[in-house]
Amino acid sequence: MEPKIVKKAPFVVDLQEGQRYFWCACGMSSSQPFCDGSHKGTGITPVAFTASKSEKAYLCGCKHTKTPPFCDGSHNKL
Repeated sequence: MEPKIVKKAPFVVDLQEGQRYFWCACGMSSSQPFCDGSHKGTGITPVAFTASKSEKAYLCGCKHTKTPPFCDGSHNKL
């Protein structure tokens, strides 16, 4: 299954240092850009990561980034 393109732009989020996050890789979550469990049965799993510092981050919205969970501009080629 190909991931669903949620939007052709990143999600701007405030990450908190030490907090663990699960980025939605399938595009099915209603809690974008984070996982809500909607991936079950898709064969796609979320990307778990822990914020190394508190900062504003740009998480991929098109689900085609080569640097998950962060936006790498791949949406410009879709």
